[in-house]
Amino acid sequence: MSDPLRPAGPRIIAIANQKGGVGKTTTTINLGAALARLGCKILIVDLDPQGNASTGLGIATDDREYTTYELLLDDVALADVVKPTATPGLHIVPATVDLSSADVELVSNEKRSFLLHDALRQFAMDDLGFDYILIDCPPSLNLLTVNAMVAAHSILVPLQSEFFALEGLSQLMLTIREVRQTANAALRIEGVVLTMYDSRNNLSQQVEADARENLGQLVFHTVIPRNVRLSEAPSFSKSVFDYDPDSKGAKAYLALAEELLANHGRLTAKEGIAS
Repeated sequence: MSDPLRPAGPRIIAIANQKGGVGKTTTTINLGAALARLGCKILIVDLDPQGNASTGLGIATDDREYTTYELLLDDVALADVVKPTATPGLHIVPATVDLSSADVELVSNEKRSFLLHDALRQFAMDDLGFDYILIDCPPSLNLLTVNAMVAAHSILVPLQSEFFALEGLSQLMLTIREVRQTANAALRIEGVVLTMYDSRNNLSQQVEADARENLGQLVFHTVIPRNVRLSEAPSFSKSVFDYDPDSKGAKAYLALAEELLANHGRLTAKEGIAS
């Protein structure tokens, strides 16, 4: 039973799309970095066995003694799994390939869908003072993704600006509906963000028009452009803000962070970065 006197805790957003290559990890890293630049304290939970968010934020494999695997399946203190990154205000629970076996181990656990929910609501979390937790989900609708949906307050969906993009959302929406009915009635869609957008491309414009017609206000006003700096930054283990803060990609993710905060009543669109 929850404690009514306990602080509400951070807002938890799962960044999910069962299709790979849509900019999910790029969005997790750079939205987190942008929110940190705007004064928020952010925790990224790397729930993808590939560990790309961890690598992209400079967490070497040798420095991942405790990971999301231990957070889910072992009795490890939060302080031991949360690691700072080079970006002030941005922290991460890293992942390794060990997480790939978690699905098998979770099947026999009675609380298999609630392990991340409970881990992120430990009393120790209150002392860490995070404003947002962003969960980088694997590119599949497996038990790890279900754990993220049960733990989260909302789902942010990166949608690549390509043919058949909207059709790929149907299974994700069905899974979200099932989680609402069985485990997390309050789960909602945070929004859909168009990624890899090329304004010169008729297809990108058509995907945007279709998304806004079918999904309406669920689609963020901000779109993330196809930008080489966004692609290059992870190979240097940096967010785009540390790699090229003046790039179109950096400006787009900062705008997305501002729009997100404005939607939550934490920032007006005109405030921008505090001086």
